[in-house]
Amino acid sequence: MLTQKQYKLLMFINKVCRETGCPPSFDEMKEAVGLKSKSGIHSMIEALVERNFLKKIPHKARALEVVRLPKLKPSSIIEEEHKREQAILNGMVPIPLYGKIAAGQPIEAIADETESIYVPFNMVSKGSHYALKVEGESMVGAGILDGDTVIISKCDCADEGNIVVALVDDNEATLKIFKRQGSDILLVPCNDEYPVQRYEASRVKIQGKFAGLIRMAK
Repeated sequence: MLTQKQYKLLMFINKVCRETGCPPSFDEMKEAVGLKSKSGIHSMIEALVERNFLKKIPHKARALEVVRLPKLKPSSIIEEEHKREQAILNGMVPIPLYGKIAAGQPIEAIADETESIYVPFNMVSKGSHYALKVEGESMVGAGILDGDTVIISKCDCADEGNIVVALVDDNEATLKIFKRQGSDILLVPCNDEYPVQRYEASRVKIQGKFAGLIRMAK
């Protein structure tokens, strides 16, 4: 039985080959299965070749041929599809869960979509959205607690007082209240124990605005 990622990669390669006549690039494969490195894709391709699902065509770059497809889906894929069907029937829709964001101090920005969560349709009916897990307690005054999942509406601008996902220096993301002071941008916490962060405007990019949250019962 193939793993979930092996199955997704094989089906993606087969789909692209049928639609375009050639295999996808490694970057396309990385995005399709949610991996950050090409080495992971290489390993999965080797595993699929060893199990006779794929064949490498010699003397051609990126040349792969799908030999056969599995008769059965991995159980995790079946469970995922069943979960999706039930969620849709209950008025829920999937949005990407990007990972964790610090509500206390900036952390490395999250860029890869690796999984999804289901949220009520009326929460995300307008525009494009994604979700982030909150780490830290700097936004407790706004009712955003450590461990909450925040729903973010994608946008690249914000009004004074909006709670935003701000990207600092193109590699650190944080959840804070957006304010301006002169030519600078202030990222303001909702907890007196945390400092206000001040940056030149050129160092900050808005990645989205807070649209809601989901809190799991403990």
